[in-house]
Amino acid sequence: MPEKRKLGTSGLDTPRLVLGGNVFGNTTRGEEAFAVLDRFVEAGGTMVDTADVYSAWVPGHKGGESETLLGEWLKRRGRRDDVLIATKVGMLAGEGGEKLEPSRIAAAAEASLKRLGTDYIDLYYAHQDDEGTPMAESLAAFDRLVRDGKARTIGASNYSAERLAKALAISEAEGLARYTVLQPEYNLMVRDRFEGDLQKLCIEEGLGVLPYFGLASGFLTGKYQSEADFGKSPRGGRMGQYLNERGRKVLAALDAVAAETGATQAQIALAWIAAQPGITAPIASANHLDQLDELLGAMTLELSQEQLARLSDAAR
Repeated sequence: MPEKRKLGTSGLDTPRLVLGGNVFGNTTRGEEAFAVLDRFVEAGGTMVDTADVYSAWVPGHKGGESETLLGEWLKRRGRRDDVLIATKVGMLAGEGGEKLEPSRIAAAAEASLKRLGTDYIDLYYAHQDDEGTPMAESLAAFDRLVRDGKARTIGASNYSAERLAKALAISEAEGLARYTVLQPEYNLMVRDRFEGDLQKLCIEEGLGVLPYFGLASGFLTGKYQSEADFGKSPRGGRMGQYLNERGRKVLAALDAVAAETGATQAQIALAWIAAQPGITAPIASANHLDQLDELLGAMTLELSQEQLARLSDAAR
């Protein structure tokens, strides 16, 4: 089984890969989704990351589709204790209001628990900052969930260093549950949203860090070498922002390390993230078993310091 890392001070741990749930109930459904989830756990994976808003962006969906599918899977397998479920509140308006209003947090948590068919969430995130709601009120609402046993620990996603530091200070001063995990966007192509003050804060405060978009929407798989490749997937349109001089340097570095290690570009890109200071594990999603089997290789891939440095230099 792959080695596990402690997730900050949360009391939870995970191997060097968290399975993204944004595809479940959307591009991956039914038996195919259940097979991906089963294989992930069989391989030693523990945490599945979802959100109440997944996948409200799909025509005909209203959000909660991913949680509902995960609930069906948990019921089918008949056990919950060996799986960590992370979900989020803050992007989907509904009962109780919107964003991180206390009444919305309370109502959204109940709705997520119902869809998941469970009585607790392992890791409950504020999906994005909400400057319109007093931070202390939002944290008090999260604290109630922790005290009531409905959330084991809480995390923050898409927070700036300044706002995360403020939240941690409020929790300390008022004796409230504190954010123990950060989920930022971070990969070889997008480094400035985490590196620097935010990374330093997480290390100093002992937060676990689980970055999303570890493969830059698929760019770091090496699938998109030119504009002619953009039609290979619905996400191809996003590749124009990456396919520039810097992006080509990164792809060339990934190719070189792949030739040296026998690993794939995706595995190398995820292993690079996992090797960065303060990082616990990257999040990546898989539409089918072949994709998952490739991602699982990142759990145990060890890159040399020289290879890591070369990748970092290419991505400056």
